[in-house]
Amino acid sequence: MKKVNTTGKSAANEAAAIKRRDFFRILGGGILVFFSPWDALGIMALPADQARTLTKDYNAFVHFAADGSVTCYTGKIEMGQGIINSLPPMMADELNVAIEKVKLVMGDTELCPYDAGTWGSLTTRSFGPAMRAALAEARGVMVELASEKLKVPVSDLKVENGTIISVKDPQKKITYGELAQGKRIERYLTVKPPVEDYRDFTYVGKPRFRTDSVEKVTGKALYAGDLKLPGMLFARILRPPSHGATLKSVNTAPAEKIAGVKVVRDGDMVAVVSENKDLADEAVAKIEAEYTFSEMPVNDKTIFDWMLKADTSSSVSNTAGNIEEGRKESDVVFEHEYHDVYLAHAPMETHTALAVFEGEKLTVWAATQSPFGLQDGLAQGLGMQRDNIRVIAPFVGGGFGGKSAYQQGIEAARLAKVTGKPVMVVWSREEEFFYDTFHSAAVVKVNSGMDDNGLIKFWDYHVWMAGTRGAEQIYEVPNRKTTSYSRGRNAPPVHPFATGPWRAPNNNTNTFARECQIDIMAARAGIDPLDFRLRNLKNQHVIDCLKAAADRFGYTPGRLPSGRGIGIACGFDAGTWQATIAEISVDRNSGKITVKRLVCAQDMGLCVNPQGALIQMEGCLMMGMGYALSEEVLFEGGDIKTKGFDTYEIPKFSWTPEIECIILDRKDQAPQGGGEPAIIAVGAVIANALFDATGARVFRVPLTPSRVLEALKKS
Repeated sequence: MKKVNTTGKSAANEAAAIKRRDFFRILGGGILVFFSPWDALGIMALPADQARTLTKDYNAFVHFAADGSVTCYTGKIEMGQGIINSLPPMMADELNVAIEKVKLVMGDTELCPYDAGTWGSLTTRSFGPAMRAALAEARGVMVELASEKLKVPVSDLKVENGTIISVKDPQKKITYGELAQGKRIERYLTVKPPVEDYRDFTYVGKPRFRTDSVEKVTGKALYAGDLKLPGMLFARILRPPSHGATLKSVNTAPAEKIAGVKVVRDGDMVAVVSENKDLADEAVAKIEAEYTFSEMPVNDKTIFDWMLKADTSSSVSNTAGNIEEGRKESDVVFEHEYHDVYLAHAPMETHTALAVFEGEKLTVWAATQSPFGLQDGLAQGLGMQRDNIRVIAPFVGGGFGGKSAYQQGIEAARLAKVTGKPVMVVWSREEEFFYDTFHSAAVVKVNSGMDDNGLIKFWDYHVWMAGTRGAEQIYEVPNRKTTSYSRGRNAPPVHPFATGPWRAPNNNTNTFARECQIDIMAARAGIDPLDFRLRNLKNQHVIDCLKAAADRFGYTPGRLPSGRGIGIACGFDAGTWQATIAEISVDRNSGKITVKRLVCAQDMGLCVNPQGALIQMEGCLMMGMGYALSEEVLFEGGDIKTKGFDTYEIPKFSWTPEIECIILDRKDQAPQGGGEPAIIAVGAVIANALFDATGARVFRVPLTPSRVLEALKKS
């Protein structure tokens, strides 16, 4: 252990020292333990500009206060996924303190270490272990401080409930709070201690209900749109009618006639601002604008042919054996094409931001999954120094990948700069749908073959515009190849609007295609679909999940189609294996599918908070029913026809089936992601259940009544 040397610093290190003094000014006395983010945060190979704050001198990670509380600083944000509940148990166990003493400061670029963003179910499985290692080091720092204070060797000290006690003389003891009293100390530890053994956990692995539930149910929780500042203006921005539209001329006079409204222009942005939100809404509708249009000649009906004909580049992965040899070894060959559509994130909270300038300092509160990304975007867009920009992410009302983008934060800041006042930008639901980075539509072609024993001999997988997440081969196939097609270099755009990550990005697409193809093969072989999977599997994780789900479901074997309406699917995402079984009913007159029961088993390693994981699984299954049965963005070129929930149907409470979730006991293994895996198989499991019930196969999600009726006619 050593104290930080403050002599002979470079200019960058001097700036870092100033930043540390800011911490002490804001936090008061206490002990700050600093960590190297390259080791403690698991941030690897970042571009130089993103690594700007990742110096050992700057990165404050944990603060011990005189009142005995311990605060962890993380760039992660809380958007309903529950890390506000999963991080504190790890902190409490690693520091050996009562969980009530643990606090979190999240998503504040002024106080928190750099973080690339909150997505990919990475917080618990990647950030969590790094945080535990850092906190083990923090515990070691405190023990060394206690050793100096108590005159007791480190080897003779232990920590219990935030108190460091002499093993030989229990009267010699000191609390974290007492060590921190009146102190302004910075420490590093040269020898890194091990993390806590899972068998010694007090909090990790025990179910805990959400600590933010009361705040959110009672309305006390503050989201970006709940914030108010003196003199704050609400802004509405003139939006184009299509992504292919370019503003030609604009007449703002009708809006300017409304008292209490001001029209603002900043480059290509035309907006109205008012202290009264309703007046801003009224005024923007009165602006007269002319546009020129350059539309891509594609719509929701022709998009799949458009993709197949597009100028693309390809990459090959997951290869083994020889596809042609596999064909020769196969007694039956299958060739099928699967389609997936554009999906909106449709979060409860639309994109929202509040921006204010105080001198040269800009502060933005934003509903974003990427506070530091927004900070970078603001610095570039406004030509400002990053140190003069502070981004704070309060509670975020749902993201699902869609709030990785942060356009509204830049809009609010630009308008705040022009007006000289705090400006709030709250997207309407129509704006949310228009500017959403949609889940990509995609095409998958699967060629596969099996022998007379029901063993898969080859698997030739081709996927357009969805990537390979979820396309990994989980079955034992001796001859296999995956080819992924994406937009070619310097080629025209394939999508007429922006696309981006959507909960388990595109794993839904790939799992739908793979698991439907597996069921088709099982049906042709005359083998029960569970048995067919098990005889082609060696991966014990997925085998355990399938057996656990089948046992809870009370599954009995049957050949497809059995008429029972039972579907099976399995997959892998974010380090977690899962298997799902569904039971449905089908109205043959209307084509409507009703999901009666869903059973999902998940192998996610160490489950930090079983209660939190359970509600994430349930939420995934419900959200998955939307993409499986009803959700689809309709468009003509860049004109988004789907503008709100009147035309975009998300799952309703009345849809809720009987849901049972099983989390396999894997306490001795590393934690894995829990926010996305349960969603990936919902489309496939319902499509497979439809075939089992009716003999009808639908190769495109969502399985709308009209598509079901069409398939029934062909079956």
